[in-house]
Amino acid sequence: MVKKKILCIIQARSRSSRLPLKVLKTINGVKILEILLKRIKKSKKIDQIIVATTKDKIDNQIVKTASKLGIFSFRGENDNVLKRYYYAAKKYKAETIVRLTADCPLSDPKLVDNIINSHLKSKADYTSNTLTPTFPDGLDVEVFGFSKLKIAYQKSKSIFEKEHVTPFLKSDKKILKNSYENNEDNSESRWTIDEKEDLIFLKKILSKVKFNIFVGWMDLLKIEKKNKYLKKINSMHKRNEGSKIGINVKRWNYAKTKIVAGNSLLSKRPIIFAPDIWPTYYSKAKDINVWDLDNNKFQDFSLMGIGTNTMGYANSKIDKKVIESLKKSNMSTLNCFEEVQLAEKLLELHKWAGKVKFARSGAEANTIALRIARCTSKKSNVAICGYHGWHDWYLSTNFKSKKKLDKHLLKGLNVLGVNENLKDTTFPFDYNSIEQLKYLIKKKKIGIIFMEVSRNIVPKDNFLKKVQKIAKENNVVLIFDECTSGFREVNGGLHLKYGINPDICVFGKSLGNGYPITAVIGKDNIMNNALNSFMSSTFWSDRSGPVAALETLNQMQKNKSWEYISKIGKKIKSRWLMIAKKHNLKIRVYGLDSMPSFEIMSDKFQGYKTYITQEMIKKNILATNSIYVSIKHNEKNLKKYFYILDKIFKKIKYFDANNIETSSFLNTRTGQTNFKRLN
Repeated sequence: MVKKKILCIIQARSRSSRLPLKVLKTINGVKILEILLKRIKKSKKIDQIIVATTKDKIDNQIVKTASKLGIFSFRGENDNVLKRYYYAAKKYKAETIVRLTADCPLSDPKLVDNIINSHLKSKADYTSNTLTPTFPDGLDVEVFGFSKLKIAYQKSKSIFEKEHVTPFLKSDKKILKNSYENNEDNSESRWTIDEKEDLIFLKKILSKVKFNIFVGWMDLLKIEKKNKYLKKINSMHKRNEGSKIGINVKRWNYAKTKIVAGNSLLSKRPIIFAPDIWPTYYSKAKDINVWDLDNNKFQDFSLMGIGTNTMGYANSKIDKKVIESLKKSNMSTLNCFEEVQLAEKLLELHKWAGKVKFARSGAEANTIALRIARCTSKKSNVAICGYHGWHDWYLSTNFKSKKKLDKHLLKGLNVLGVNENLKDTTFPFDYNSIEQLKYLIKKKKIGIIFMEVSRNIVPKDNFLKKVQKIAKENNVVLIFDECTSGFREVNGGLHLKYGINPDICVFGKSLGNGYPITAVIGKDNIMNNALNSFMSSTFWSDRSGPVAALETLNQMQKNKSWEYISKIGKKIKSRWLMIAKKHNLKIRVYGLDSMPSFEIMSDKFQGYKTYITQEMIKKNILATNSIYVSIKHNEKNLKKYFYILDKIFKKIKYFDANNIETSSFLNTRTGQTNFKRLN
């Protein structure tokens, strides 16, 4: 009988999300990968060892490390490890495959041989000591035939299956499985390397044997039992965390090693929602549907691009106009005339205004508005009410107290890095508190009032009219920040609804239905003062923003979108209250009709909010306690949303009535809203 070739394929790559370059870390001068390879070379059953790594330049060192030990490498795709594995096995003509991973440096050759023998004797399709874990995490071994690997390669569809190689083999009922188990359960021990604490553990335990890298696993177990402190070093990490979390979470962890804070927009960080299960990354979006990197399809009953897409994702008519313009070039030495047409449209909708200036983000548009206002008033101090972005002038509000901006959207905003000379230049006042504003005007030499027309609270007792009167009487420039509220209740700024015209108004978010475009409009005499100050940026002149905005405004007009989304929002508010009353759950509903929110009146609200997100994700819905309504939200998808929410509210009432701790019903960490905990 011809002996079947037994090939050990060790998957290894440098791009680890939690501990980058982990397999190239050293213990007593020896690389993690080198320790594993030297140990496995002691196997008596394995005919050949192959390291399966990626084509990335960063993995050249992995190939060099293997080559020095006389071991060949196969280089393939980064994320599709299954494909890499399959073609490695095919190239080296494997018949039986032993799968090991480079993050398990203490893999024991004798244990590997015993599992190979068990596999051959049982005549199983798949044998592993991980089906029922009884060995320390880090001694994982899988054995299977090439023919079964081929089936897995052909039939695996999800990104998870392709990244982790064997999920299909373990889940397919047609695959005959053989579980190799130890007499004693030692599965709580963690000998793998995925976190910095794991590296500390490995160094400590190997130091007990004077860094003898060939020590047997049972001897190491005795050492761990004798020195109980060792186990505590990395006990905070769960077994196989990497395989249990989705690719979105893993890539988010990796992103944080490359991008400051992981991304560029605070409101899209998963820790705000449900940090361990939030999909985080999308592959495509259409209408209110979003597909994540695992190709799971979700309906967005959450923030719809953080308020940008009132006309739905990938609106075909808007996209068509943008694509047509892109074919003619998005940029040129000359200007695009579409920005003139957009200016005409915005001024037509706002008869009180005389000129426009464009930008591409809300924070910079607000800063432009402030600069123009200061040119007019000749005073630097600003009275603010609302959220106006991340720039120094706004954050300087928190110099005296880190709680000054707490009521204006987000708690704990830090002033680190902000010019201290801006201290005592920006002063907050509460919405509907005209007395606070009067005090600031009298005591703080205010030259500008900068405020949102309305976000979560409606004006009372002619509040906006009184603000306008105070501004006029004191020669103060009044700026309305309508980045969020614009085009949501009326065709234009929300101030048109109340008949209160500012001196300057700022628009963003829904203006371009997801394309970057913001606008500052204002009275002629005020806007002309911009000529006296340098304000210029290359990408304020790109073509796609104005083109998208023109067609967005056109589609809004045709669909009367502001009326539709307000109508749907009213229904949402009403049904929230209805099902809350049904389950005797106290809630507060607030916000513009087109962007409604609710709060469960409990000190455990943050946990309940996370639970809502958790349970909605299970039903392929993205949801929190706020919905930015779009014209693609309709009665059909609302029915599904409320059917599920009804059951969730019933559960929450039970949790609240019985004072049940959030840890007992959450499969994730609680979502956070405090800035200090969002990084």
